[in-house]
Amino acid sequence: MPNASMRQFKSFFPLIVTLIWTYALHTNWGTLPPMGKLLSPFHGFWVNAEKADASEQTEENLQIPGLNEPVQVLYDEMAIPHVFAKNDHDLYLAQGYLTAKDRLWQMEFQTHFAGGRISEIVGSKGMASDQFQRRMGAVYGAEQSLKGMVEDPLAKASLEAYTAGVNAYIESLTDRTLPLEYKLLNYRPEKWEPLKSALFLKNMSFVLASGTDDLRMTNILRKYGREVAEHLFPNYPFEESPIIPEGTPLDFKPLPIPAAPADFIGLGSTMKTPEKDPNTGSNNWAVAGNKTISGMPILANDPHLTLSLPSIWYQMQLVAPGINVYGSTMPGSPNVIAGFNKNIAWGVTNVGSDVMDWYQIKFKDASKKEYWHDGKWKKTTMRIERFKVRGEDDFVDTVFFTHHGPVVYLSHEKPFRSNIPVGHALKWIALEKSSEVSAFYQLNRAANYDEYKAAIAHFSAPAQNFVFASNQGDIALWVNGKFPLKSNLQGKYLLDGTDPAADWKGYIPHDHDPHVKNPPRGFVSSANQFSVDKSYPYYLGWQFAPSERGRRINERLTAMNKATVDSLRGLQNDNFNIRARRLLPLLLPHISNPTPQMAAALDVLKKWDLQNSKESIGATIFENWVILLQSSLWDDEFNADEKAPMNIPTVDRTLKLIIEEPGAIWWDNVKTKNKKESMADIIRASFQANIDSLTKLHGPLGTDWVWYKHKQTGVRHLIPGMDALSRLNIPIGGGGSIVNASTTKTGPSWRLVVELSKSGNPNAYGVYPGGQSGNPGSSHYDDLIDTWAKGELRPLLFLNQADQKTNRIRKKLILTK
Repeated sequence: MPNASMRQFKSFFPLIVTLIWTYALHTNWGTLPPMGKLLSPFHGFWVNAEKADASEQTEENLQIPGLNEPVQVLYDEMAIPHVFAKNDHDLYLAQGYLTAKDRLWQMEFQTHFAGGRISEIVGSKGMASDQFQRRMGAVYGAEQSLKGMVEDPLAKASLEAYTAGVNAYIESLTDRTLPLEYKLLNYRPEKWEPLKSALFLKNMSFVLASGTDDLRMTNILRKYGREVAEHLFPNYPFEESPIIPEGTPLDFKPLPIPAAPADFIGLGSTMKTPEKDPNTGSNNWAVAGNKTISGMPILANDPHLTLSLPSIWYQMQLVAPGINVYGSTMPGSPNVIAGFNKNIAWGVTNVGSDVMDWYQIKFKDASKKEYWHDGKWKKTTMRIERFKVRGEDDFVDTVFFTHHGPVVYLSHEKPFRSNIPVGHALKWIALEKSSEVSAFYQLNRAANYDEYKAAIAHFSAPAQNFVFASNQGDIALWVNGKFPLKSNLQGKYLLDGTDPAADWKGYIPHDHDPHVKNPPRGFVSSANQFSVDKSYPYYLGWQFAPSERGRRINERLTAMNKATVDSLRGLQNDNFNIRARRLLPLLLPHISNPTPQMAAALDVLKKWDLQNSKESIGATIFENWVILLQSSLWDDEFNADEKAPMNIPTVDRTLKLIIEEPGAIWWDNVKTKNKKESMADIIRASFQANIDSLTKLHGPLGTDWVWYKHKQTGVRHLIPGMDALSRLNIPIGGGGSIVNASTTKTGPSWRLVVELSKSGNPNAYGVYPGGQSGNPGSSHYDDLIDTWAKGELRPLLFLNQADQKTNRIRKKLILTK
């Protein structure tokens, strides 16, 4: 009988295994997708593979609901769509449809992140990030922005048409044709709304203008006092070359500056958590015709953002009556963000001004329904935020708003980021009504300087340095945004929320924003450094990006004559280390009694050409040394208390300390007892630590020390850890303080060079580290990365009409209703 039972079991065992395996393959396991669905040859990831471009031009007709008239779309060899429509509505509907066709998952994932909804996709592990986004007012701010956007009928119409186009593509999808990431994460896209576009634009403020040091600086104020805080964290750098050239005359009468509020130390501190990458920035410049071979202005732009796949940018040409514009769009919003038309070109870099302040709030009682301000109790406003958490019950949160803004974390809560003070309300330009869609709608159609100036006046946040060039011969740059009218240094430290003198007193008029047109030096430029010199009458902030990139750009442009597109492309890829030129002569004499390993590294540094080229070993030794020098000098005083995080002084301040204060108390390491370190001790010890750390990382001094292998620049998929869909360890030089600002995770996200022409046919080149398609199964997913890494640009096809002769068109798409 046991043998018969065993035979029966063996007969049924394959069936049991098949049933279990079938159940497993078609069941969700936490946030993982059903693997059977993912691996299905009919609906799985195999379906997302795309054929390579045909060698000959193909033509296709496609019906899209909502169009008024047919739209022609011509795809070139880089899969860039050139859209020809007969009216605005169809143009933006087509833009929405085509962008979604290539980038839908990216668009939706980023707006889920911006709106604090990642936990709907990944479950409770996304809750901390989601709550932070909502507490910081991301959704509230987007709602306010949308109110401003729809006040302009043209902007409203373009936003609604774009939305209709995105939804037309979403409605065409089936389980089979879903983008790969939806299959990997096992969810479906939802209907697009104009609020999502507002969320996307608002998220740029979070990326570029959410840096805040108020708490860290107040912790320094508490521990060391104002004299030390101001001495080590000065309000203007030791070395600088401001965006608006020194001596540029004012063309306005300044408003009176508000009186400063009383000094305020405040209360509270936080625990350490990861923060945003400090290397997000950008370069841009425009060179006047008297410095170019062609006699016409040339403009260049390369925004430095997180390097990601799918790419942050999406190239398009948009053509309709009254508009013919080419450039990079941002998937999720209509119009071209940075680009050119027949008459003008423009580009953007981040300003980084202080438009975010924190006010300590005094609540009446535990209900938090009232707070004290200006000698009386005032009502708070409560905003209820509901979070849908995948696999769990909904979570409901209450955010308390004062007239300043939301109280991001209450006194008993642990913040998501270490620079967020508890018990404080956030006052931030990004939470106010704005009209960015109007700015880009008008800028795309602008034909001259006056129209450019009128367009950017609509742009509030994040404040941008808008560089400009026209075929009338003008060049200009506006430090453009909505800036609060504050007293000097107001917001460098935390503010007293009970004191009305600490409130913002209005805004700097747009015409008073820093600006320059056709300067005598023959160029304008910006690289996130200080906007102005000390003579500018208004306070914009005390801390901007380090000056090295800006100084190097200005140095080269000053010396440049007979500039060409290629010489400006070369400047975008400049790897010269201006910081090393300044620091090495000051540091090297202090390396006494080197070990053999140190001596070998010193020899490399002495022979180094100061270029952060990809194969440079000197760049690796120097850049790592600066990090460890900063740590050796400042960590014992400013990085010792995790419960009260503080800034450390900048490299610029360290430079001044070396030159002017070699005997300063800060050189002594307070953690070492019965010993007082000198400047020479710290410099030598940091170099020894540098060589030890590099040897531990890469082995003995050799080819594994080359800069690109140490730096490990990567273009990573938006899903963390998805290395199979990323490009890692890319051979490229550069660095955070280098004009070619490629770091481990950030870098030039789009390079553009445009030479204007009186004929209306601009000569333009561009590239970004990725490709047009968001589909990893497409040949255009990452096909531009190698070109980008080599420092090369691709010629950009600017068409004046749909039937213009060119051999670069690979596909023609006719969209009809």
